Amino acid sequence: MKVGIYGGTFNPPHIGHEQSAITASEQLGLDLLVIVPVGIPPHKPLPAGSPSADIRFSMTYSAFKKSPDTIVSNIEARNPEPSYTVETVDVIKHTYPEAELFLLLGTDMFLSLETWKDFESLLKIVTPAVFSRNPDDLQKITAHSQYLLEKYGVNSRIVLNSVIPISSSGLREMLPKRGGAGYINDTNYAYIIKHRLYGAKPDWEWLRQRAYSMLNPARIPHVAACEEAAVSLAERWGVDRNDAREAAILHDITKKFDLKDHLKVLEKHGFSSDTLGHAGEKLLHPKSGAVLAGEMFGASDTVVNAIRWHTTGKAGMSALEKVIYLADYIESTRDFPGVEELRRLAYVDLNDAMVMGLELTVSDVSARGITPDKATIDAIDDLKK
Repeated sequence: MKVGIYGGTFNPPHIGHEQSAITASEQLGLDLLVIVPVGIPPHKPLPAGSPSADIRFSMTYSAFKKSPDTIVSNIEARNPEPSYTVETVDVIKHTYPEAELFLLLGTDMFLSLETWKDFESLLKIVTPAVFSRNPDDLQKITAHSQYLLEKYGVNSRIVLNSVIPISSSGLREMLPKRGGAGYINDTNYAYIIKHRLYGAKPDWEWLRQRAYSMLNPARIPHVAACEEAAVSLAERWGVDRNDAREAAILHDITKKFDLKDHLKVLEKHGFSSDTLGHAGEKLLHPKSGAVLAGEMFGASDTVVNAIRWHTTGKAGMSALEKVIYLADYIESTRDFPGVEELRRLAYVDLNDAMVMGLELTVSDVSARGITPDKATIDAIDDLKK
């Protein structure tokens, strides 16, 4: 039996790790691959802000759970002390005493083997299997393999790896810049965005796809047009255009919920059922949408509040909240008496445009025999002051 051991911080795991594992399994003819996320690495500390060992283990499990003949071990992730490869390999050797063990390594780790704890004992248990990414790597690996053979009698193996141009450190730089979605499986990317790990901000196309999947198809043109209007208004009024774009994309994600769905979300998050029961579904979707924007997509409080008040408005609205309210009202698919004047005014005087929009809402609901929401009346009074 041939068993490969592939360790690392997996911070985060990505498709390069998965491709390397598949390549090693094929070229070495492995019967089993053991993936070992490290808890506390012995050679250098984890970068500041790195997720816990449990989280990195869970993401690694997600990345490899569909890989055949592969298991993800928590032997190092559960260790409260620094983990040393020689100790981990010894445990695996006792688990598979008749197996031939291969230790999968990158070039840098292979070249530094002599600095590892009890490396001579380690090399008596495992055969190093080194990933070669390019001709320069291959030359260094070949030379060092010959050196280890002559000095320690170690026969190394070389895995010719098709390079995917990504690393965990590179991903950690990309994620705060709304990049990297294509290099991480969707479950892990959604988790990273939900918890804003690594300072991540959602890739726009990924966020749109997720938000649109929650809508009735007929509503998608409205949301797309609202995004365009929100960014334009944000630029006009000096509001963060990224916050405006995010709020606009997410503002209607619970629009197709029925009353039961809204109440389930809102009661879970502490909203009073007595109060909510008197509100129509039109006034519930901003509340439930705001909750899920934070819960599912890690939206900031600033964005959450813009979603929360995009239908009724409220006293003391921020500039972003006004921008989202008006973008929802004046986007290009809207067609009602007064919309052209409201569009014009939105770029001339933000507060006057808000008053006009809110008063149009009061007239509309009153004409239908509905009592206007108190938050809307409060918003008008506040703006007129």
